[in-house]
Amino acid sequence: MNLHSPHRVNVLLVDDRPENLVALEAILNSPSYNLVQANSGAEALRCLLNEDFAVILLDVQMPGMDGFETATLIRSRDRSRSTPIIFITAFSSNDTHVFKGYSLGAVDYLFKPLEPEILTSKVGVFVELFQKTVEVKQQATQLAAVNSELSKSEERFRTLCACSPLGIYLADVEGRCTYINPRCQAICGLTLEESLAEIWQREVHPEDRERVVADWLAWIKEGHEYSNEFRLASSESVRWINVQSSPMFSDLGKLIGHVGTVRDVTDRKQAEEERSRLIREQVARQEAERANQMKDEFLAILSHELRTPLNAILGWSRLLRTKRFDQETIDKALETIERNAKSQAQLIEDILDVSRILRGKLNLNMHPIRLESAIKLAIDSLQPLTEEKSIVVELTCSPNVGEVIGDPDRLQQIVWNLLSNAIKFSPQEGKVEVRLESVGDEAHIQIIDSGIGIAPDFLPYVFDRFRQADSSTTRSYGGLGLGLAIVRHLVDLHGGKVDAENNPGEGAKFTVALPITKRKTASAGDDWSSLKDATEVLPTLANLQLLVVDDDDDTREFLIALLEDEGAMVRSAASVAGALDALESYSPDLLLSDIGMPEADGYELIAQVREMERLRGGKMPAIALTAYAREEERQQALEAGFQMHLSKPVDITKLIATIANLTGRLGNPPPTDILHHAQEQARCLFHKE
Repeated sequence: MNLHSPHRVNVLLVDDRPENLVALEAILNSPSYNLVQANSGAEALRCLLNEDFAVILLDVQMPGMDGFETATLIRSRDRSRSTPIIFITAFSSNDTHVFKGYSLGAVDYLFKPLEPEILTSKVGVFVELFQKTVEVKQQATQLAAVNSELSKSEERFRTLCACSPLGIYLADVEGRCTYINPRCQAICGLTLEESLAEIWQREVHPEDRERVVADWLAWIKEGHEYSNEFRLASSESVRWINVQSSPMFSDLGKLIGHVGTVRDVTDRKQAEEERSRLIREQVARQEAERANQMKDEFLAILSHELRTPLNAILGWSRLLRTKRFDQETIDKALETIERNAKSQAQLIEDILDVSRILRGKLNLNMHPIRLESAIKLAIDSLQPLTEEKSIVVELTCSPNVGEVIGDPDRLQQIVWNLLSNAIKFSPQEGKVEVRLESVGDEAHIQIIDSGIGIAPDFLPYVFDRFRQADSSTTRSYGGLGLGLAIVRHLVDLHGGKVDAENNPGEGAKFTVALPITKRKTASAGDDWSSLKDATEVLPTLANLQLLVVDDDDDTREFLIALLEDEGAMVRSAASVAGALDALESYSPDLLLSDIGMPEADGYELIAQVREMERLRGGKMPAIALTAYAREEERQQALEAGFQMHLSKPVDITKLIATIANLTGRLGNPPPTDILHHAQEQARCLFHKE
């Protein structure tokens, strides 16, 4: 048996019967254990001479030297005095043996036949304890070595100052050296009758030279005490020196010169740099460990939050397919499926927003708008949630609150995130207050709930990404801990600030402060609420010829059913090849295509469509409807030739309005630059492009 296997912990198995040793080895077989067998007490003692063991499994009944005698000898040796011993015996009824074993320092007493789970568990505990003990010893040794090296560096510096003479110089009132000792000359090359300013110009490191000469000339002129540290650069090395100097006065108080000392402090500087490096490494290690823990907690929460609504969706879907329910139950099931699907979509959107924030890809489309409209839209969108918990939302808007410059969709998202957070933490039949008022040159949005409030020790971290006051499996509230971090970043992008505090009494209060624009009147088309109203009554798509391309059968059939219900005449294809075949004899008013498809993707399709149009004339509007929702993917779709990029799951109203807009059904004249027009309409009309 190899006793020197690296990265493995030694476990000693002592038994005079080979079959028992084989059984123990089979139970404890593990890549992290180095199982060492001994057939007698004497052989066990030989194994312990030069090796350390995490635990010893010792049979009591052995010929010659039994387990008790072996244990006594093991305990008599310094190296093995504290090694854990587990006695194994078949005599379970003899209490005397048990007491004797414990009196000899045994940590446990197991009876044959052995339970594998119990044996594995007990050995695992002592192996883990041994590993941690070894790790602590190694860390202590490393720390002692580092401290020893630092102490030696400091000791060398102290010895240098105490035993070696300092460099000493005298200078006249003009700064010319009148005396130097050999040590001073050795350190910095000073010579008699030479000006210190000239020496500094020659010897000081180029990066320090201008500062040192300026400081020295100023000190000579003022006649005060001087102290400075800087580098000397020679052809062989760079050294740090400490220069101190004081003015010398005659009995009459007249300045007659200067006396100074020069010390080589290179060792101290290196020691300080080493100490700083160790501190930086320690801080970086702690930050990495904290970030790793937060990552693990976030991934666990993410899995839970995505699987929970999925469970309801799949569960009700399976029940609706396999069982017959009355209409009320069916309506309830469909409502549950839709609510959980929206919950999953919001989780994915939050993750994408954080990704955009981390990559600096979160762009804003800024307009002068009134915050009241964004607040009301956010409140309206959360009405089902407030009704479910019987929560009253009270909105108070002060008159004449000015406009702010902001992205309408993102401002609504700020209010939505804060308001949904307040609703989540408010009790049943609670109350949430939303206030809008002017404070100086800022517009303040306050959202006050009647919930549990924020733990004081968590309050400084409430806007951090992936941070939650309770990330345990028994937490009462769901979520990924991203909403408030997104709020803070969006508010920062708008030039504002957001604060959180505990409301006196109960609940929490969040305040968003945004700068009010100086513009007094709104120009036509700037009122975002009026643009939103344009989509409240959507036109039909009657008689529009549409081509839908998607390799996913369920998505394709859903789109066909939706668009035909709106009056459109729809043809479909499951691949790029099928779409091109259809276009040979079919000229649709608009193309609606997926991006990710097998064999050829949507980018290849739009490229071939645009080439066909170049040869035939005309230009067909095209929408990319895809699950690739990042900003760079949206930009890639537009650059490839699509006029609009919509992400899955698509909002039905948004899809219909986009089709109507691109085909001129919203009353807009056909644009000369359809790409530019579609992008501008989308930015104004829709949320989170």
